[in-house]
Amino acid sequence: MKYMLLIYNDPEQQPDYGTEAFDAMMQGFFAANDKMKADGVLVDGESLTEPKTATSVRVKEGKTETMDGPFAETREYLGGYYIVDVPNLDAAISYAELIPSTKWGTVEVRALMDYNPAGN
Repeated sequence: MKYMLLIYNDPEQQPDYGTEAFDAMMQGFFAANDKMKADGVLVDGESLTEPKTATSVRVKEGKTETMDGPFAETREYLGGYYIVDVPNLDAAISYAELIPSTKWGTVEVRALMDYNPAGN
């Protein structure tokens, strides 16, 4: 079963770019990547650009509305994701625990629905 590990970061608590703590955090991400690859469970994963680069889209009464930035008003922002293919939720959680953001943010684990819109 495929699970998405959604990485939410709190910018006030995460290490600052260019610091030793930031470098250690990145090493943690590299280690998580290597473990998931070695275990053959990594399907995909990527970091996202900063929330200020987002555009949110809504359609209200047939009219498309766009807003600059993320929709949610929260301190934490969606910073990236992994998709893993594992037997069950417990296994997905075990990989989520490897992600450094669990120390200052949240990693949400959600099963993917298999609607296969790409037709593959």
